[in-house]
Amino acid sequence: MVDPVALTALLLDAVLGWPDAVYRRIGHPVGGFARVIGACERLGNQPAQPESHRRIFGILTVLLLLMISGGGAWLVQLGLYALLGPGGWIAVALCAFPGLAQRSLHDHVTPIIAALRRADLPAARQSVGMIVGRDTSGLDEAGISRAAIESLSESFCDGVAAPLFWLMLLGLPGLWACKAVNTADSLIGHREPRWRAFGWAAARLDDGLNLVPARLAGLLICVAAGGGLATMLRDARRHASPNAGWTEAAMAGGLGLRLGGPVAYDGALHDKPWIGDGRMDASAADIARALTVYRRACLMLWAITGGLAWAL
Repeated sequence: MVDPVALTALLLDAVLGWPDAVYRRIGHPVGGFARVIGACERLGNQPAQPESHRRIFGILTVLLLLMISGGGAWLVQLGLYALLGPGGWIAVALCAFPGLAQRSLHDHVTPIIAALRRADLPAARQSVGMIVGRDTSGLDEAGISRAAIESLSESFCDGVAAPLFWLMLLGLPGLWACKAVNTADSLIGHREPRWRAFGWAAARLDDGLNLVPARLAGLLICVAAGGGLATMLRDARRHASPNAGWTEAAMAGGLGLRLGGPVAYDGALHDKPWIGDGRMDASAADIARALTVYRRACLMLWAITGGLAWAL
């Protein structure tokens, strides 16, 4: 009964999210994945180790994460159905909804809009810095707005569409394995010399897990925005990621904006290509428009999930 689980998990996430009070008290499950990754990185990613050894240890780290996340979730799911019978899907949904990020993304983006509308750039930079990895200290309103929109569009796949896809396909183990791999990719799946070998397996597996969800998510954004398909098909591959470009290009085309471009990380400027051919002077109003598109896309996921639950 995967599909009723998925629809209920979407509802619980939208209504409850993961409250700050809960986060402060017990953290979040992905924090546990991060600690495992950190411990493995300290053991198996030392500069003195040969690159081949670091790559092997990175592969073993991903396998360990899959055993903990997917294997643990499988045991939990099996136990809940054995204990509660057919009604166990409700308990499984309760275990699944923290792996979705509809509410979290919305709640992280709205303060950026509020800060920009009151012309408080320091507060806006601080808020956008919570959802992006780039340097934000020198961003103006347009730079802050583009960063927020890019993060929202990319995270629609990583935080909502992909975990939902794997929840519907493989149940609770699929969702939490997806979240564990995505966490590993965000922490170690980088091309810098320190991470390239150790994070190789995490990055490649995350690419594979997001291959289908990213393209479906891009299509949903195009429908929700009432346009952007041509831009998505033309510009998606300009992004360094084989997947993130699909939702980012869809949002750029749907909003008539130009996203991407040069950004700074750790003080170093990276000359990334532009995506889209619209305006560059994004503003708080454009973030609000992007948030509307995001909400519509989430509602379409609800409709698809509900339709499959009814049909099956």
